[in-house]
Amino acid sequence: MTKVSRPWRVCSVALGWLLCASVLASAPAPASLASSPLAAQGAAAPHLPDEVTYCVDPDWPPFEQIDAQGQHVGIAADLLKLVAQRSGLSLTLVPTANWEESLAASQTGHCQLMSFLNQSPKRDAWLLFTAPLLTDENVFISREEHPFIADPATLRGQTLVLPKGTSVEERLRRDFPQLKLMLVDTEAQALAAVNERRADLTLRSLIVAASTIKREGWFNLKIAGQLPGYANQLRIGVSKSQPELRDRLNQAVQSITPAERQAVVDEHVRLNVVTALDTRWLRALAGVLLAVLLTSAFWIRRLRKLNLQLQQATLTDALTGLRNRHDFDALYERELARSRRHGMALSVVLLDIDYFKRINDELGHPVGDRVLQETAGLLKQCARTIDHVIRWGGEEFLLLCPDTSAEQAKTLAQRLAQAVRQHDFGLGRPVTLSAGVASLAPQDAPGGMFKQVDAALYRAKNTGRDRVVVCQHGEYA
Repeated sequence: MTKVSRPWRVCSVALGWLLCASVLASAPAPASLASSPLAAQGAAAPHLPDEVTYCVDPDWPPFEQIDAQGQHVGIAADLLKLVAQRSGLSLTLVPTANWEESLAASQTGHCQLMSFLNQSPKRDAWLLFTAPLLTDENVFISREEHPFIADPATLRGQTLVLPKGTSVEERLRRDFPQLKLMLVDTEAQALAAVNERRADLTLRSLIVAASTIKREGWFNLKIAGQLPGYANQLRIGVSKSQPELRDRLNQAVQSITPAERQAVVDEHVRLNVVTALDTRWLRALAGVLLAVLLTSAFWIRRLRKLNLQLQQATLTDALTGLRNRHDFDALYERELARSRRHGMALSVVLLDIDYFKRINDELGHPVGDRVLQETAGLLKQCARTIDHVIRWGGEEFLLLCPDTSAEQAKTLAQRLAQAVRQHDFGLGRPVTLSAGVASLAPQDAPGGMFKQVDAALYRAKNTGRDRVVVCQHGEYA
């Protein structure tokens, strides 16, 4: 088994509340399209193109990206669909290889719109901007040994890495010229540079940082502070030659409610949020020293809260709510030590949904996701309180069963398989599970049980599926 790095011992900003608060703040009061100036003008409304071309950042998950099928997906894509529907416009994606290519296409007029970007003096030269589609905080990301950043002006001689072409780069060069800036091609490369100590820190979106850290498994990174006034005000940029198009889009943007924005964000980033703290009392504090001390304590508490949120998001499977494989190694180490200490049996059950690819291919991935969610719910409901249920990957689930013999684990696996078989998934046909069972003997190497359970599952799949196969001790060793 590959070991997961030790849990984050870090201090990080509790900006989870800002994710919700900033989404709400980004929404102007909803405006009815029917009562808008353009709608009221009727036939006198300016002529708009039947088809509007737009460019995106092709590699900026979870905000946006171009997937393997050439589709625009992510938070920006979902918000832009709402805008297109409410403005009555037909949007056509212009594929690009990277963000710099998208900016160049926008400047030369190949793209009439840019989907999701900050306004800046440089971009004002060729773009008009709508009201913000979304507001998102930028935070400092560093390795866990880096101290909390109370004042970026003290970061002398340190290297801060950024993707190329960002508005943050413009602002940092203006506001903090003492920083050494290192430019890379993508968000993931920026975080990788910090992870590999080629840079000291980066300043990136909270939403993107949480998503990338979780996806890449960089658990030694932390959020080391926030830079006030550097929030992302993500807008639609429109070619400067088309102010009427900007006005039509702006009406649609203003019609999106805070609840609709939050629902889109929640669909792509499952972070719990906490209530914002009222900081007005800080202004009433007498004495600069006392204010500094209290402010530091306030930020440290917020930092710790957010790191707990990010750790939870990283160790939990977003689709099913189960533990994921990142969380498994530490759990297994604890249960293995307890098993050896008390001389108790330890077993695993590896379950796989039969013919799951057919469900995705024939009924679509949303139906497949629902089957995974309902299967996870059945496993949690039917497992015992001592069992640990893990989303192992794809359509596989693993149960770690303390104080459980192979025969007891087999009985449990059969009960789980029966519960899934009898459940109505609304597909017009039953869903079945194949399962492998293995148990760890005191003299066995810790990793041997997982080779055995893999082999037992393989045997179950190749002898007809919808069955449980137990690896007898020494078999498949």
